[in-house]
Amino acid sequence: MVIGNRFFDTARETYLMGILNYTPDSFSDGGNYNDPDAALRRAEEMIREGAAVIDVGGESARQGYVKISEDEEIMRTAPLIEAIKARFDIPVSVDTYKSAVARAALAAGADLVNDIWGLKADPKMAETIAQSGAACCLMHNRRQPGRGDLMEEMILDLKESLALAKRAGISDDKIILDPGIGFGKTYENNLTAIKKLDRLHELGYPLLLGASRKSVIGLTLDLPVTERVEGTLVTSVFGVQQGCAFLRVHDVRENMRAVRMAKAILSEGIMLI
Repeated sequence: MVIGNRFFDTARETYLMGILNYTPDSFSDGGNYNDPDAALRRAEEMIREGAAVIDVGGESARQGYVKISEDEEIMRTAPLIEAIKARFDIPVSVDTYKSAVARAALAAGADLVNDIWGLKADPKMAETIAQSGAACCLMHNRRQPGRGDLMEEMILDLKESLALAKRAGISDDKIILDPGIGFGKTYENNLTAIKKLDRLHELGYPLLLGASRKSVIGLTLDLPVTERVEGTLVTSVFGVQQGCAFLRVHDVRENMRAVRMAKAILSEGIMLI
């Protein structure tokens, strides 16, 4: 698939999407890059470490987060996206479920819309993406965890998002799917979603795994968010094994090393355990 001006071989490679939260309250790095210079330095650092896409977010999605207005989210994201695109030759994603924010970000140069509600939160989002010709990542999400077969429910829910995309005219080669680790799922659901991620290949789209530093790792290892790098690397290796095209991560350097090692072993026909 093509994102911005870059071709991504999603059938064979695994690419890193570097997380750049321009927020004061994100669960992992809120406030760390909350001024333009710090954010641009972080973008440059992630590019140097191997990020293939920079994902800019202006509103935290952590549990109990404080919602902000569309205008404030636009003020946080659009100027930063424009600055990144002016300085670096790299595709940029905007992490938003609001069509007004997406439009402003796309006008500022964003190449991909990363929607944590899979086009279901804002009825204008699918049309906004379709009209721009940009790529999109559609994430699985629910208000409450389901009670049936998790993967079957996830597939059905994602088919609903795909139907919205198709009705709006978003082409198949512009769509990425995300299982939504940490969203609308219990602790056990999150482990299952990672373990059985390959089930989503039956939908026929590139997959993105975003488990970096999330609560499923903290609960498993009883560690604070600042000490979840090793746990994240395990999820990234699982993602490589199961054919993920993209991994959305905070720690680009460490995850790049893990991906390269996993790829080297798998290319020799050895299964990682």
